[in-house]
Amino acid sequence: MVHLVRHGMSNREIAQRRGVSVDAVKFHVANALLKLGLHRRAELRSWRGVPADSALQGQGGVDMMQLGAIGQISRPVTDIEKAVAFYGDVLGLPHLYTFGDLAFFDCGGTRLFLSTTETAGEPSIIYFRVDNIQTAYDDLSARGVEFEQAPHLIHKHDNGVEEWMAFFPDPDGHLLAIMAQVGTPDPA
Repeated sequence: MVHLVRHGMSNREIAQRRGVSVDAVKFHVANALLKLGLHRRAELRSWRGVPADSALQGQGGVDMMQLGAIGQISRPVTDIEKAVAFYGDVLGLPHLYTFGDLAFFDCGGTRLFLSTTETAGEPSIIYFRVDNIQTAYDDLSARGVEFEQAPHLIHKHDNGVEEWMAFFPDPDGHLLAIMAQVGTPDPA
């Protein structure tokens, strides 16, 4: 539940997603705060912790942070099914996977991330690949970048690879992100 809080979800949203009561969510969040030595729920948003079973635990330090290739660009859409049909069937982009109201396509090595929104025309988010997301976060923070929250686990794929991201605004308030894929795929 800590990761859902870190994603900005309310207790009610978490309860609905998990199929539990709001009181159960409150109990688990309070328990997590106690175990982590945090005092307020808001502190979870910037918590730098990494789950003990995460592949990110094994990453050593990197001397210098460098932004890599653009790894992902997000595009808001109003109807995910129509968008999946358009980008996949009409444009012929390889469909990677769909997860609820999110869909992912491959654009020659850059991932296109489609997400449902009620407001069309929102700016796209540019995601920069980095080798070590913790080092990149620290280096960019030292350069004056104000992150919305610490790097956090977005998704763990069935093959064991983890997606980690951290978001920050540019001078105009448009979101940018650093992202890292951590871990090696489990042999199939």
